[in-house]
Amino acid sequence: MRKLFVIPFLFFSLTTMAACSEQDEPKPETEQPTTPDSPDNGKTLVVYFSAQGHTQAVAERIVELTGADVCRIEAAEPYAVNPYDDSDRIQNEAYNDLRPGVANLPDAETIAQYDTIFIGSPCWWSTVAPPVATFLAAHDFTGKTLIPFMTHEGSRMGRSEADIRRLCPGATVRSGVPVRGSDAAQADREIRQLVEAAGR
Repeated sequence: MRKLFVIPFLFFSLTTMAACSEQDEPKPETEQPTTPDSPDNGKTLVVYFSAQGHTQAVAERIVELTGADVCRIEAAEPYAVNPYDDSDRIQNEAYNDLRPGVANLPDAETIAQYDTIFIGSPCWWSTVAPPVATFLAAHDFTGKTLIPFMTHEGSRMGRSEADIRRLCPGATVRSGVPVRGSDAAQADREIRQLVEAAGR
């Protein structure tokens, strides 16, 4: 598998450049990934938050398979390297539906470019990580297709799909795919299943 290189991907503003990234080297034509969502049916974006690298591994594989742009969400107040050390904070944010700051929140003009958005997160307290909830609540996704994927160590999707639908009432939210975090680097079958389902 070729290594994926990620650099800032949008050129519309300094804020956007800090927020999002894409591959810095175009793939040879024979290796260009294809997806039913691009290029004729609208642009595709992969947005994710990753605490320990598991969700990032899944997101990067989706990018390889689809050629999508990618944006990694960064918490304004970083979490502990081991999220279990921040369990009280995470539980409080999740259970009280709080919206912690995001250091690189994309602007509305950036999000407006995309018709299909993969949403990736670790499953924390049975839902998306709080910075992902902040991102979702900050934008109007009316008419867009959202495709969630969650990394977990037993909770699978939790209630994340229902919460995404609640936060994004105008969007079409597809059924997501859970990937066990410890197996993320070897989850090609599940990831391909997610990408294929996105085209139906």
